[in-house]
Parts: sequence; structure tokens; C-alpha cells
Amino acid sequence: MARSGGRGGSTVRINGMARLRGRLEDLPDEIKEALKKGVRESAEAVRDDTARTVPVDTSGRDSRHLKDTVDIRYDEDGLIAQVGWFGQTDFYAVFVEYGTRRQAAQPSLHPALERERGKYRARLSEEVRRVLR
Repeated sequence: MARSGGRGGSTVRINGMARLRGRLEDLPDEIKEALKKGVRESAEAVRDDTARTVPVDTSGRDSRHLKDTVDIRYDEDGLIAQVGWFGQTDFYAVFVEYGTRRQAAQPSLHPALERERGKYRARLSEEVRRVLR
């Protein structure tokens, strides 16, 4: 898993088997699908955790916007997932996540990533083991 800043907001990038990208074509399709499933499950776990913990503004504005718009984008045929806010109206997610001079940071995306980090390898390994049985 790697961190990445996005243009429209704040995102994290989950890499599936980045070191083996060159060898990936040689793997059987069943293994590739197992890896994609592991990446998808980890990305969904980060997205759902982030949505549960992102602060909700109680000032009367659209207070659930960041909670409702945290999303996943997949690249590399599903082996790379980016989790975060991608819309132009989500630009302020980076200010919530990292804080400003006048507002303390209220991170939700990066803590969710850190909670998933320890499970990621185990998730991928389990999916591959399941195929090899």
C-alpha cells in the first residue's frame, strides 16, 4: 500500500503485487483473479472504515458529503486501487485530513489505511492459497 495525494482531494493508493508486475502475465488467470479479489477487499475495507470515521460537519451545510463520497478507483485491471475523494467538490478533504493553520487535522483516510496495512498481505496470501488448494 502506498500513499498518494490526489488533485481533487485526498487519496491513498493500494498496490497489488507491484513488485511482480513484470511477472504477472506469466501467472495463471486464477491467481490473478485471487489477487484482484484481495486488492478489492482491502480497498473496500479502507473505504468503509474511512466513511465510518470521517468527521461530519454539524454547521448545517451538507454534513455527510465526505462520508457519502469516499470512493474507490481501480487501475491495472483491478490490481491497483485508489481510495479517497476524487470529485472537484471534495477538494476540502485534504484540509480535513491534514488540517490547516486554523483547523486541527481530523484524519480518517490514513488511519483506515494503517489499520488495513497489517491485513493486506494476509488477505492476498489467503486468496492465493484458496486457489492453490
